[in-house]
Amino acid sequence: MSQIQKMTLDNGVRVIVESVGHVKSAAIGLWCKTGSRHETPTEAGITHLIEHMLFKGTESRTAKEIAEAIEGQGGSLNAFTDKESTCYYCRVLADEMSGGVDVLCDMMLHSLIDPEELVREQGVVLEEIKRSEDEPSDHVHELHLEYRWGEHPLGRPIIGTPESVSSFTQADIRSYMERHYRAESVLLSVAGNVDPSQVRQAAELTLGRLPHSDADTPPNRPAGKAAVNVVEKDVEQVHFCIGTDGTSIYDPDYYTLVVLDAALGGSMSSRLFQEIREKRGLVYSVGSYTLSYASGGAFTVYGGTGPQHWDLVQELVRAEFNKVMNDGLDTEELLRTKRHIAGGIVLALEGMSSRMMRMSRNEIAHGRDIPIEETLAKIEAVSNNDIVDMANRILSGDLVSTTAIGPIQT
Repeated sequence: MSQIQKMTLDNGVRVIVESVGHVKSAAIGLWCKTGSRHETPTEAGITHLIEHMLFKGTESRTAKEIAEAIEGQGGSLNAFTDKESTCYYCRVLADEMSGGVDVLCDMMLHSLIDPEELVREQGVVLEEIKRSEDEPSDHVHELHLEYRWGEHPLGRPIIGTPESVSSFTQADIRSYMERHYRAESVLLSVAGNVDPSQVRQAAELTLGRLPHSDADTPPNRPAGKAAVNVVEKDVEQVHFCIGTDGTSIYDPDYYTLVVLDAALGGSMSSRLFQEIREKRGLVYSVGSYTLSYASGGAFTVYGGTGPQHWDLVQELVRAEFNKVMNDGLDTEELLRTKRHIAGGIVLALEGMSSRMMRMSRNEIAHGRDIPIEETLAKIEAVSNNDIVDMANRILSGDLVSTTAIGPIQT
C-alpha cells in the first residue's frame, strides 16, 4: 500500500514522497515551475539552455562526475523542459536516494555556468534546432503552435531560435535563474521504497536556503487563429497538424476533451487510425493529442501522407470532426474509450517514474494529490452530450487551423 506525504520546508520548497514498499528503486524529480512561457521574447530558449548547462559541471563535480555519481551506482539521469516547468530527474536504487537528491540539487544550486562550456553547449542546441528543422514530423508541431498562437508566450518554441540561443551570456543565465529558480517554484518529488523523513532531511540539507520568490501570474488565455499555413519542403511526405484550441488544466470540461481525443485519435482503435490508415492505407501514422496549460490548451490531429493523398486526408479528418459534432460517440465506443483511458492510467502506476511524474504535475498544477479514484470518476462521468457539446465548441471549420510541411506548391 503506497502513501503520499507532502512537506514544506521553512523557506517554501515543497517535498512530496510516495512510499512504495514492494519495490527496490526510487524515482526522484527536482522540478522548477519555470518554462518557455516565462521567458520574454529576447529570452527565447534560455530555460532549455539552462537545462543543458546544469549538466556541465558544478563547484564540486565535473560533467563526467555528475553522470558517474548516478550511473555508476546503477541509476539513470535526465531532464526536460516544457512550456511551464523544468524537471531534472533520476532513477536510483532505493538505498541511493540521498545521493540522487544530492546530485540533482548540486546541479540546480551550484552549477558553474562556465563561459567556455556555455559556448560549446550553445553549439549543441543550435545543432538540435537544425535537427528539428530537418525532421518535419517533429518540426510541424512547434510550427503549428507558433502559427496558431503567434506571439503569445505559449506559442513560442521551447528550444528558442538560433539568434536568441547564440546571444546568451553567463550573466543572462545567472540573472534568469536568480529570478525563477526560487523556493516556492521548486518541488522535490520522490516515489519508491524510501523513508519520507530521510527525503526531507536530504532536502533540508540542500534546498533549505533557497530564497523566496514572487507569485507566478499566468498569461491571458491564447486565442488561436484559424488559418492554413504551408511550408514547402522537398521531402517525400506531407507532415501535418490540424487543430484547434482546447482546455486548460483548470477547465471543468478538461476530461471531456480527454475522452474526445482518445476516441478520435488516441490509439490504434481510434476513429482516425481505423478510417485513414487501416481502412484506406493513406498514412503510416495518424493520431491526436491534447496540450493543457494553466492558461489554455490545444487539440491537434497529426500525421504524414503522400502529397497525392493530402486533399483526401484533410477531407477524412473533417468528416470525423463532423460526425462527433453531430452524433458524438455510440454507447459501446464511449464505454470502450473510457476503459482505454482508465487502463492506461492504472497501468502507469506500476512504474515509479510514472508515479513521480503524476504526483508532481498534480502538485504543481493543483497544489494537492489527486487520488486515482477521483480521476477515474471524472472520466466515467463524461456523457455523450458532453462530447457533442465539446465537439461543437472546438471543431467547427472556422476554428480549426492547419499546418503542413511537404512537397506542396503554395
